[in-house]
Amino acid sequence: MAFPTTGSQTELQAINQVLASVGQAPVTTLEQTNPDVAIVINTLDQVSREVQAEGWTCNQESGLVLARNADNKLPVAANMIRLDLTDNFKNKAHDSVQRDGFLYDRRNHTYEWDYNPEVDVTWELVWDDLPMPIRDYITSRAAVIVSQRLIGDPAQYQALQQQEIYTRANAIEYDTEQGDYTFFGCPDGKGNYYRPYKPFHALYR
Repeated sequence: MAFPTTGSQTELQAINQVLASVGQAPVTTLEQTNPDVAIVINTLDQVSREVQAEGWTCNQESGLVLARNADNKLPVAANMIRLDLTDNFKNKAHDSVQRDGFLYDRRNHTYEWDYNPEVDVTWELVWDDLPMPIRDYITSRAAVIVSQRLIGDPAQYQALQQQEIYTRANAIEYDTEQGDYTFFGCPDGKGNYYRPYKPFHALYR
């Protein structure tokens, strides 16, 4: 996710919220000429990628058909944070990893595929496409890191960590409501292949 020099109000609000959390003055644009502002922008970008990489209902997609190019290779888009073959019968004979911008079959030792496989993707969304609870969590987490990098005040750091915990709880609550998880799993309408509810994921978060 990249922040333009004159970003939308929501992006600007996030930057100013982080700045206010560490006692810095707000800004009117996202120019990076100020070193402190540059640190905040880069930190928010970094944290956004890290949080989204965990995988949430809003940025995960299952059973997406990945199309081959003219060389029978499967290009991997830059905003695909995680990519794996969907657990179905046709994919059982393959074991995929990302290499050099393509999906590589480790089991058959080749970049070339003889079919268009279904894959499960975790996307990196742009800021405006993220739900508000996820944005709030990213902003709070970024404030904790910026406090450590710029200020180094243990009391401030601890107070911001408490806010991070609160916003993460809200993000998890939102995610579980949107995901419609149950004890028996979350069927995706494709027979017996579905991602079951995994309690250790909730405990980890």
